[in-house]
Amino acid sequence: MTAAVLLSSTSQACLAQSATPGSTITLEPVVVEAPRQPVRSVVRQRSPAPRSAATVMPAATPSLALLADVVRQRFEILPGGVALVSRQDMANRGNPTLANSLSGVPGLIVQNFLGSNDQPRIQMRGSAQQNPAERGVLVLSNGLPINRADGSYIIGFANAQQAESIEVYRGYMANRLGATVLSGAINFVSPTGSSQPGTQIGVSGGSFGQINSSGQVGGKKDNVDAFIQFDTSRRDGYRGYNSSERVSVNGNVGVALSENVKTRFFMGYTDLGFDVPGPVNKTTLYANPKQVNPGPTVVGGVAVNPGPNAVRDKPRREASQFMVGNRTTAVFDAHLFDVAMGYIYTDDTFRFPISSGVRTTQGGDFTGVARYAYNPAAALLPLFETTAQYTVGSADRGYYLNQSGQTGAQFGANRLNAQTLSLYTGANIPVWHQLVVSPSISYAYATRDNDDVYGSARRPTIAYNPANPTVLLPNGSVATQSTSYSRNYSGWSPSLALSYRPDAVQTFFIAGSHSFEPPTHDDLIATINGTPNSSPGRPTPGNPSLAAAAFATPNLSAQTANTVEGGWRGRADRFSWDVVTYYSWVDNELLTLRDVTGALLGAVNADRTTHFGVELGAGMKFTDRLSGRIAYTYQDFRFVDDPSRGNNRLGGVVPHLIYAQLQLQATDAWMVQGAVRWSPAEVAVDNMNTLFADPYAVVDLRSEYQIDKTFRVFGEITNLFDKTYAATTLVVDQATASQAAFLPADGRGFYAGIKAKF
Repeated sequence: MTAAVLLSSTSQACLAQSATPGSTITLEPVVVEAPRQPVRSVVRQRSPAPRSAATVMPAATPSLALLADVVRQRFEILPGGVALVSRQDMANRGNPTLANSLSGVPGLIVQNFLGSNDQPRIQMRGSAQQNPAERGVLVLSNGLPINRADGSYIIGFANAQQAESIEVYRGYMANRLGATVLSGAINFVSPTGSSQPGTQIGVSGGSFGQINSSGQVGGKKDNVDAFIQFDTSRRDGYRGYNSSERVSVNGNVGVALSENVKTRFFMGYTDLGFDVPGPVNKTTLYANPKQVNPGPTVVGGVAVNPGPNAVRDKPRREASQFMVGNRTTAVFDAHLFDVAMGYIYTDDTFRFPISSGVRTTQGGDFTGVARYAYNPAAALLPLFETTAQYTVGSADRGYYLNQSGQTGAQFGANRLNAQTLSLYTGANIPVWHQLVVSPSISYAYATRDNDDVYGSARRPTIAYNPANPTVLLPNGSVATQSTSYSRNYSGWSPSLALSYRPDAVQTFFIAGSHSFEPPTHDDLIATINGTPNSSPGRPTPGNPSLAAAAFATPNLSAQTANTVEGGWRGRADRFSWDVVTYYSWVDNELLTLRDVTGALLGAVNADRTTHFGVELGAGMKFTDRLSGRIAYTYQDFRFVDDPSRGNNRLGGVVPHLIYAQLQLQATDAWMVQGAVRWSPAEVAVDNMNTLFADPYAVVDLRSEYQIDKTFRVFGEITNLFDKTYAATTLVVDQATASQAAFLPADGRGFYAGIKAKF
């Protein structure tokens, strides 16, 4: 992996829209190779940055490869958990997924929830481990968030196949990017006309009806470069109700307004849709993993196999997002000024099972960022940096009954408004003999306002006969109760880090930090009192007149944490390593809970929890042609003296995950690669730790062959031994043995493709 975790010394494409400290916009001509400039400390031997001719090497203009090397060097000396993934690690797959692209990053667990490009679950130091909740991580495209103003996001909009690189910032490392989360941030960096000139096209496909196509064009003339790319993907799916499709197109134009001022405009559009076949119980998982759950059955008057009825309700998500933005940087000697603006418009329709209904959300969000850095030419990281980021947005949300997979009567409507202000100031101060102190402080202020605009005095309900779940019972209704609220959150997040560079290839660091994470609207309003056979507000399907609330609006507190962490990264001859360990004391952790049937209970604040983890990456070059790498993530997240859950592990948390890869460059043109994904321990399905997903190990094989300078072919076999296992699970508070909570992973798959570059 050309990543910070492995500290590769090879050249890679320029990261012109990097979010690392000191990054600027570049439009320089492409140079294939450039010498590596080793850096001994934060303040010595800075590699050339786009300042002026007086600060660069004797050559006239720094190459893009050399500027990319600067970004890589910054990652090496940052005092926290970071990783840099290059395009080479993401390209040329017949089954391209975010999980595949990020599988080698320690501390980051991405689980395919339904297969293909849907809504994978991201776990990073505690984000969204309870359910595939869409919060807890700041997701960026070229430094601008694709998150909505309340912090929620749709991970399917993050397209690794259109990124030149992916930057991962774990924990407090994300504070300077405007993050208000415990876990961190992921920045997807786009190619440009300078870094990816020419034309490329590709097509691939394989098992389960998978077919993909992609294309890109880039170029540069005088002081302007331009780039545009697209990709499409469709798939029938491994399971009976499992189709998906995505179309994505984006581009950017960069202009050098002067020697010191450069600007870049971005635009993108993504449209995706996917079926949600839902979970199955453990028996069904191993007997027939392709099956779609038909819901609970009644045996002797008692419902067994609790879970949603995906056969009848046909859960599905269809969403699109349009994004436009601009970033302008100005560099005058040691002073860097950076201004960015972005706007996203999201249209999202999510057909949940009947217990939640159909949810529609349409709205736009605006982000503005202003940054100043004092960055002398001798320093790799800024000596001082301050950032202000403001995000504001609103959305119209509607709630409708799910009647046998069709959109039924409306039972709720809301106008959701949110704003988040993030202020950050930090420094990197050399003190003594390669020691650097990095203090910082950030402040966040967030508002979450909801106006209930539903005009009817009653909310309709529907239900099916539990003994015959295709037969409708009489319709009902419940009295309308207002769901309006207005919530404000604010908090300070200081941090202090100490790093030591004994030589040019090693960094030791320790750090202490505080984090602050306000809830999203999805936490603050939830449909409740539904069942697998009845809509919200109807906890007893056979009783249409029972008074019950259809919504919950819990008065949640912000999640806060104190974290200590330490790490060591470096390389020696053919070996490189990056190890980080952390411990967090979390107050008011935000958990999304479900009952025994799988129906939503809404979000709650846990009292006290702890998060302990180890993030280890290592690489080895055995010979000039044979190399290997490994990524290991350990997570031990627990309740602390909880009245009901004691000191149990939090449900959904993967204790151990190991990814190991061996690559042979058999000839100059032919590469062969094998990889193992191993989860060696049980994963608790519920917070009461009564039901578990089993360990598994999966082997994948991949190969590429460069036919000539234009054409490259590739192929892969995934899940070589056709292992049956749960890719992930739903999480409930207390499960039963027959709980439908397991999401089957894909079986063995065969894929191939071809790419052409002109």
